[in-house]
This record gives sequence, C-alpha cells and structure tokens, in this order.
Amino acid sequence: MQTNAATPSLWTATAQVPSNPPLPGDTQADVCVVGGGIAGLTAAYLLLKEGRSVLLIDALDVGAGETGRTTAHFFPPDERYFEIARRFGDDKAAMLRASYEQATDLVESIVQSEQITCDFRRLEGYLVPAGPGGAEVIDKEHAAAVKLGVDVARLPRVPGLEWDTGPALCFHRQAQFHPVKYLAGLLRAVKRLGGQVYGGTRARELSSSADGITVTTERGNIRARAVVVATNTPFNTRVVMHTKVTGYHSYVVGLKVPRGALQPFLLWDTGDPYYYVRLDAQHDEQPYDILVVGGQDHKVGQDGTPRHRYDEIEAWTRQRFPQAQEVAYRWSGEVMEPADGVAYLGRAPGEKGEVYLITGDSGNGMTHCTAGAMLVTDLIQDRTNPWVPLYNPARKPVRSLGEFMLEQANTLAQYADWLQGGEVSAPDRIPPGEGALIRDGLKLMAVHRADDGKLTFLSAACPHMGCAVHWNSGEKSWDCPCHGSRFDIEGKVLHGPSAAPLARLESK
Repeated sequence: MQTNAATPSLWTATAQVPSNPPLPGDTQADVCVVGGGIAGLTAAYLLLKEGRSVLLIDALDVGAGETGRTTAHFFPPDERYFEIARRFGDDKAAMLRASYEQATDLVESIVQSEQITCDFRRLEGYLVPAGPGGAEVIDKEHAAAVKLGVDVARLPRVPGLEWDTGPALCFHRQAQFHPVKYLAGLLRAVKRLGGQVYGGTRARELSSSADGITVTTERGNIRARAVVVATNTPFNTRVVMHTKVTGYHSYVVGLKVPRGALQPFLLWDTGDPYYYVRLDAQHDEQPYDILVVGGQDHKVGQDGTPRHRYDEIEAWTRQRFPQAQEVAYRWSGEVMEPADGVAYLGRAPGEKGEVYLITGDSGNGMTHCTAGAMLVTDLIQDRTNPWVPLYNPARKPVRSLGEFMLEQANTLAQYADWLQGGEVSAPDRIPPGEGALIRDGLKLMAVHRADDGKLTFLSAACPHMGCAVHWNSGEKSWDCPCHGSRFDIEGKVLHGPSAAPLARLESK
C-alpha cells in the first residue's frame, strides 16, 4: 500500500491494506467509484449489496489517502449543534443528528456482519471548555443538544482524569476504531461481493452522453451509468465546489502511556486552535497504550515549517496528561472544511448525468463519509433520502457574507506570489532535503535539493488554477495554498483537486 505522505500514522504503521493492480484497459460497470478511502469503499460495498456491478479506482491505492491519516473517531459535529441549528434551523439540525447516529450504527453493523477486526468500540465522548467563552459554549451546546434529542449529559468535569477539565458535556455511545484495519476488512467484503478494485489509476476527467458517463483515466476508459467521486476533494469540478470547501492541515501526535493508566475515551475542546484526544489500547502484550492527540489546524500551504505545531500539541498534552511518556508517532492529514459546517453529499452540481460527490468532511470524516455513502446509494437506487436538502452540494453556503468574503480574500491573496521574488536566490541556498521557490525571469520554479545534492526543478504553478505551491518541510511536499492540492518532490499528485502533476523543468 502506497501512502500519500512522508510521516506514517499510527494506523499505517500497524496495519496494511492489500495492494491492487492498475486498471488493465477499457471496461464498464453500473457504477464507477473514484477514491479508495472510507467513503469510496463504503459506497462500493452498499451498492454491491444492492446488486449493482461496481468498479472502484484510486490514484494510488486503497487506504493510501486521508482515511489512514485521521484520528478515526465518531463524535458530534465540529461546528456544534447550536451553530448548525442557527444556520439551518432545528429540523435540519435534527437531520444531521440522525445521520451521524445512523452512520455510526452502520459502521458497527458492517464490523459485526463482516467480522472485521478493527478495534471498534463504543465509548463516551467529552466536550470541554477552553479559552474565553468556553463555558458559554458548553451551556449553549448542552441546550441545543437536549432540544435535538441527543443523548448527552452535563458533568462538572470529565471523570477519571487528573486534569480538572471544568464543566463537560458527555455524549454517550460515540465510537472509535482502527481505520486501516477497517478498510482492509471492507476491501475483502467488496471483492467477495464481486467488486472490481484497481490502484495506480488516476481519474482525469468525466464526460457524459446519452448512454452514460465515461471516466477517463491514465489506464483506460470506464463506462458507467453512475459515478461516485469520493476523493476527499472533487477532481471533476474546477471552480464550483472549490469556493465551498477549503483544505486544512491537521496535526497529530501519538504518545506512549503506561498500559491501563487511562481508560479509553474521546475528548475535544472549544479552543482556537482546538485539540482532540483518543486512547488507542495496544495489543501483543505491549507495556503501553498510545494517547492520540490532534489539532493545530491551518490552511494547506500556509505554514511551510510546521514542526512547531507538533511541539505545541505535545506541550498541551503533557500539561494535562502526566501519564504521557515518549512520542511514538507524528503525522498530519488534510481535511476539507465546508463553508457552512455541513458536508456536501449528493448529486454533483453542474454535471450532466448521474455524478455524485462525497466531500467537505471537516473533522468528522468517518461519520460524514459513511453518511455520504448511504445517501448516494439511495439516490442511485432512486430511493428517497430525508438528508438530501441538508447535504445538497448545490446549496449556497449558509454563512455570513463577511465570513465567506474573508475566506475568498485569503485565497486570492495567495496569487501575489507571482508578483514577488523567489524565497532564495539560487539552488545552492536550499538546504539538503528541503525545497524553495526560485525566480527565473518570468518563471517561478519549485526546486528541491535531495540529501545527495540532486536538484529537481518544477513549475511552481498548480495545474488546478495556477496558484504558486509552497514547500512543506514536515511532509516533504509541495502544497497549494489556494485549493489544497499537494504534490511530491517529483511533482506527482498526492491530493487533489489537481488531476495533473507539476510540470517538470529542465535542470539549470
């Protein structure tokens, strides 16, 4: 299994998904699923159970994307229930609650029916206050959750911790699992049901005609009646969806704690930056468990030296969990933040024919992706799904004009890189193992110097919409600060929306 990043996660380091061959040539199926993470595999599984023929492709391979870089928890929306109710109304907020509960129930059902050993467990999740106004958020969220029928309790503090968290909301029957083990189990089930799965096959474009949709790939063309784009961020829409979702990097640190020193729990706070915590109980008689702590989010491509973010997460953790010992893992992942706090799941706007999207998962990817697979399966099967109005990708963002304009202004400001000089004057100014932008007349070059001194010259222009990429020293990648595309040191795509690599330039 290839991965899309330089820093292995706890999950990719402790489990593997079997590799899959590339598409052998032109073929067809009832449904083509693009993307081999939890969204794509779940959609493929559900559609196969409905009797559809399904073909799934992934640019790298199953499990090589963001699912294996999450913290893999199922808990309430990042955006808070009271904010969802304010923006969308109580009825739609109740729909969201129902979708979260049903998505978690479905994962539990699949784990049980397919006998997937992936450490799935139900457990309590706690929202705790942080920073100015934190206690007020707790009160508002408690009132909204109770009104919506959420199984929640207000406690004076989180029980069982030395850290006095202050007033906490306890959300009952939340869940966590090992995402890579779950994907491996889902993959086995998909193949048993007759699904065709191919890795190393990047989708380039979609085209519709009277008799279906053609998915053009590097390996051949796929004819399908319906297409599910489950690639975290859509590759098939150049503009429409990319004013509605924004790529954010989130960072995770896994620290050893003595085995049994903490009982499994989920925890997240109201701060900015905010933090989220879970415990992964180890097996094989290990004398320790892993305390998994994430946070310190920022827009992709807008922090080229992120090491300090890992340091800040570690410091935050040690202040609150004296059981924490040495750091065992550091990794990051990319999440797509929806403009109004609710994912985009359903029929793709602006596309002819049956094209469906699962995107905008925010920090609730395991839940949103599962709910998205459920929703698009219903649409493909011509069934009514009550969540359609809530998650409709064609909706206008329910957000203040000021917030929306600030986000768009941030994106537009990134194009100023083309008016500025490079970051260094010459390749020999780049440290070994690092990259930098260099100006060469009208050209802006993305240059990487390997440890042995070898130089790789690329165009700095992201093929998606021309923004200049920035070097990420943590993941050793070129990241687009406008729409979240990421590329390796050779220019190959790690994460869309770009479907094309950075252009190679001749050595200077």
